[in-house]
Amino acid sequence: MATHHRIGILGSGNIFSRYVTGMARYPELEIVRVGDIDVDRAKRAAGEHGIPGWGDADELYGDDSIDIVVNLTPPAHHASTIMRALDAGKHVYVEKPIATTVADAKAVLAAAAASGRVLGSAPDTFLGSASQTARKALDDGLIGEPIGASAFIRHSKAETWHPDPRFLFQAGGGPVLDMGPYYLAILVNLLGPIRSVAGAARIGAPVRTVTAPDRAVDHIDVEVATHASGVLVFDSGVIGTTLMSFDVWDSDLPAIEIYGTEGTLSVPNPNHFDGDVRVRRHGEADWTVLPPVVELFGAVGTKEQARRGLGVRDLADAIEGGPHRANAAFAFHVLEALSAIDGSAQVVTLESTCERPAGRFEG
Repeated sequence: MATHHRIGILGSGNIFSRYVTGMARYPELEIVRVGDIDVDRAKRAAGEHGIPGWGDADELYGDDSIDIVVNLTPPAHHASTIMRALDAGKHVYVEKPIATTVADAKAVLAAAAASGRVLGSAPDTFLGSASQTARKALDDGLIGEPIGASAFIRHSKAETWHPDPRFLFQAGGGPVLDMGPYYLAILVNLLGPIRSVAGAARIGAPVRTVTAPDRAVDHIDVEVATHASGVLVFDSGVIGTTLMSFDVWDSDLPAIEIYGTEGTLSVPNPNHFDGDVRVRRHGEADWTVLPPVVELFGAVGTKEQARRGLGVRDLADAIEGGPHRANAAFAFHVLEALSAIDGSAQVVTLESTCERPAGRFEG
């Protein structure tokens, strides 16, 4: 029987209910308190979900009955709140990214090591059936030796549906740190660690108009890059190409593909746990959908795919002596690679230039 763990959730914003419903799959994970800088919001969240305790962050840290803090604060607060929770003697699972800078993340890892507590971090979707099925296909040599990979992030159009998407365009946001962790976590799970990164990034539209019907703001001043491209060289020799953009609203690009000496592997949306993993070996006329190698986290094509909590169960497994997959070192490696894409100094500036050729339709 799994060990019982008492959970305190820090932060009761947009993603809070996704964690509550996801962790409900695991009765051994009991949510006993909600902490938030907005105590009234914490009280409402606790009441809506039948959680007995609520209050501010200090009350959560000071609750000796809690052994795991699930940190859902905005990214800019991740480093400081992780260290406070560790200092209070709690194990911690934090939403992605583990911190907004590599320097802060190093401090967090050092604090975790000194505390003797277990630190885990989102994203946890690589633990789902899609990524695990793709991983087994690669490990079994289904497409031969992997040579290349591609990953494409397009805009979620958050301005049209999120009531307050400002955090997406501030430090810790942007397509690289907001969505990039899902994609790179999948790639590292599939292909192993990354050796080197080259990248370039820029801001697209400097002001964004928010059209969500229940919006808290009408316009957002963009503070981070919204369009980035990168080249990843993995230790295995695989070369990956990424495009991460809040300026690409519509496209027919795949989410993730892996190209091998004997075929291609197609991996579905990394923001979801499950979905069709397809393979097409050289010479085959059609794609084949691979059967999942682990159970589904939720029904594909439903809101269940937006639930979270598998990573918290993974953290609990580690506390109990099992393997820890969504661990802090893994999250740090993903953050370091993403930070290199976002602000790479490895871009070569060309000495030459040229005129853009005239279109054949002109004149």
